[in-house]
Amino acid sequence: MEHGGQEARRPHGELVADVMAVLWAAEQPMTPRQVNRALGLGLARTTVATILIRLHEKGTLVRTRSGRGYAYAPADDAAGLAAGRMRDALDAEPDRDLVLKRFVSSLSEHDEGVLRALLRQADGSGDGR
Repeated sequence: MEHGGQEARRPHGELVADVMAVLWAAEQPMTPRQVNRALGLGLARTTVATILIRLHEKGTLVRTRSGRGYAYAPADDAAGLAAGRMRDALDAEPDRDLVLKRFVSSLSEHDEGVLRALLRQADGSGDGR
């Protein structure tokens, strides 16, 4: 059980987001103890270690040996992870065309323009003219 004084229980998603923010800000991989210290929440060591292990198992983090344990770093930046979640969501749907149609129809004019430009670039016809 966590013993963090004022913040003994936090929403799991919020804590994961805080852990990821700490790791993205770091210049090198961090151990669970370092992450816990950077969070400054007084969480149990096992709480932070469990979050890091689960994020590694999902492919969100990579880990390297550090002494007898591991140090963790993000597998990608925030935009790359968001893109991966979008791909995963699309892959989970049987009617990909309909999902993409609904997604595109819900975009703002600005986002639609950005998407069109990116598609032109990927197609090789987006030379900026």
